[in-house]
Amino acid sequence: MKNLLLLTLPLMLVTGCVAGPDYAGPPQAAGAFPTQFLRAGEDVDATAPRASQWWTLLGDPVLDQLEARALADNPGIAAARARIEQARARVRAERANRFPTLGADATVAQGRLPDLNLQGPPSGASSGGSGGDDSLSFYNLGAIANWELDFAGEQVRRSEAANAQAAAAVATGEDALVQLAAEVARAYVALREAQARLALLESERDLQQQTLELTYSRYTQGALALFPVGNANAELELLKARIAEARADSAVFRDTLAALVGEAPGALDDMLANGGPIPLPPERVEVGDPAALIARRPDIRAAERNLAAVTARIGVAEARRFPKISFLGVLGLGGPEPGDVLDPGNLAALALPRLQWNLLDFGRTAAAIDEARGTRDEAEARYREIVLGALRDAEQALARFAQNRAYVAALAQIKRQADTAADLNIERHSAGVISRTELNASLRQRDQSQADLNRALAGLTTSWIAVQKSLGLGWEELPPPG
Repeated sequence: MKNLLLLTLPLMLVTGCVAGPDYAGPPQAAGAFPTQFLRAGEDVDATAPRASQWWTLLGDPVLDQLEARALADNPGIAAARARIEQARARVRAERANRFPTLGADATVAQGRLPDLNLQGPPSGASSGGSGGDDSLSFYNLGAIANWELDFAGEQVRRSEAANAQAAAAVATGEDALVQLAAEVARAYVALREAQARLALLESERDLQQQTLELTYSRYTQGALALFPVGNANAELELLKARIAEARADSAVFRDTLAALVGEAPGALDDMLANGGPIPLPPERVEVGDPAALIARRPDIRAAERNLAAVTARIGVAEARRFPKISFLGVLGLGGPEPGDVLDPGNLAALALPRLQWNLLDFGRTAAAIDEARGTRDEAEARYREIVLGALRDAEQALARFAQNRAYVAALAQIKRQADTAADLNIERHSAGVISRTELNASLRQRDQSQADLNRALAGLTTSWIAVQKSLGLGWEELPPPG
C-alpha cells in the first residue's frame, strides 16, 4: 500500500492541470461598431433606458395590469423558468461529481480458484502439497467509497460548461420576458385602435343611413334619379362590412391578450369590452448606445454563454487523452463465515486503486476534439450573427419610429383641417346654406380623418414598442445560477 501511494502521489500533485482552452470572452467585434445609433432622430436620448417595465411610460393602468398578469401566468414564461431550474440542477450535479461517493455496502463473494491455496495448508498436511483448499468465501457489511481523481480537469470543464449553460438559460428566460412584454403591448394597442375604429365606423354608418333616407325621399319626390340612391346604399353596405371587420379585429385581439395572460379566449371580454384611448409614447425616448445594447440584450448574453459552454466542452474532450485514476475502498465487518459480519473484532478493509488509459482508440478522441472545436466555431459565428441582427433591429426600429412621428404630424394637420371644415359646415347648415346630405359628407370626412390619425397613432406606439424590444428591454434581473 505504501508503494502504491508513492506511485500515485506525483499524479495527484498534477491534478490541478486543466485540459482545453480557457474561455477568453466573446469575440471583440463590437469595437468596429459606431458609438451611437445612426438612425436615431432628434427626439431620441442617449441616456440609458430602464431595463424593466418600460410599458408604464405609456401611462395606461389597464396595460400595466395585463403586463403583470402575463409575466406571472403566461405558460411560455413558466416553461422558461422550468428550464432554468433544470440547468441549475445540472450545475449542482456537476459540482457533486467532483467529490467522492459514500454508501452502505453488503458483499457476499463465493469463488473457486483451482490449484491456489487461499487459506493455508490443511491441518496435518505438507505445505508443499497441491491439495489445498481452492475455494473462497467472503462476507462483508459496511461502507463503500469511490473517488475518481480529476487528473486532467475534465470535471472542472464540465462544471464550467454547466454554469455557462445555466446562465444561458437565465438569459433565454429573460429574452422570453422581452418578447412577451412586447407582444402584450402590441396586442393592446391594436385592440384600442380597433375599438376606436369601430366607434367611428358606427358613427359614419348612422350618418350614411340618414343620407340614404334623405336621398330616397328626394327620389320618391321625383327630385333625384335612382342612381344616387344606389350609390348611397352601396356606401352604407360597405360601412357595415367594415364594422363587421372591426368587431372581428376587436374579438381577435381580446382573445390574443387572454392567451398571453394565460387565460382562455373570452376571459377578458368584460375587462376590455369598453374602448379606451390609444396609449402614446413619451416625448423623449431613451435608447443608450450600441455597446450598452450588446451588453444588455438577453439573446446576445445567451449566445455568449453558449459560446463559453461549448469552449469548456473542448476541454472535456481533450481530457480523454489522459489517464483516469480512481480509488475504491471498502470498510466493514466480515470474514469467511456469515456470522463474521456481526463480530466487531472482524474489521475488514479493502483498497482498490485503478489506473485506466486508452492508449489506442483509433482516432475516437481526436474526432471528438475536432467536433467540439467545430461546435465552438459555430457558436462564435452564431454570436456574431445575433449581435449584428440586434444592431440591425435597433436601427430599423428607430428609423420606423422617426418616420411614424412625421406621419402622425401630417395626419394631425389633416385632422385639424377636417375639424375646421366640419365646424364651418355645421354653421352653414344651421344658416340653411347647405343641405343635410352635404353636412353629413363633411362629418364623415371628419370621422375618416380621425380614423386615419388613430391608425397612425397606433403605428407610432407600435414602432416605439419595437424600439423597446430591439433594445432588449422588459425583463427583470433573475438571481444567478445556484
